[in-house]
Amino acid sequence: MENNQIFEMADRLKAMWEQKKDLEAQAKALGAEIDALDLQLSDAMTETELDRFSRNGSTFYLKSWLFASPVAGRRDEMIAALKENGFASLVTETVNANTLAAFIKEQREQEGCEDVPEWLGDTVHTHEKVSVGIRKS
Repeated sequence: MENNQIFEMADRLKAMWEQKKDLEAQAKALGAEIDALDLQLSDAMTETELDRFSRNGSTFYLKSWLFASPVAGRRDEMIAALKENGFASLVTETVNANTLAAFIKEQREQEGCEDVPEWLGDTVHTHEKVSVGIRKS
C-alpha cells in the first residue's frame, strides 16, 4: 500500500473523529435544552392538574421515576440491613471491567508475562484491541 493511501485514510479518520466530537457536543447541548423544556412542561402540566393530553398525533403524559442510592458512607450498613431482613437477593458483587483490565495489566507487568495470573486460571477472558490514536501536534 502506498503512503498516499495511508495518508488519505489518516485524514479521513481524523475528519470522522472531529465530526463525531462535534455531533456529540450538539447532542449534549440538545439534551440540555430537552431537559429544561421537559421540566417546564411537566411543571406547567402539574400546575394545571393536567396529567395527559394529545397534540398533533402524540400523547403527552406525566411519568415519574424513583431513584435510590445508599447514603454516603453507609453502603455497607444498607447491604447488611437488606440481608438481615430477607432481601439478600438484591445484593450482588461486581467487578468493574475497566478496573479488572487495569489489574490484569498490572499483574502482567509485575509477573513479566502475557497471561492472566495463574491463580485466576480460566476465570478471566482477555483480548486486546489495536487502533489508531490521534492528537494535535
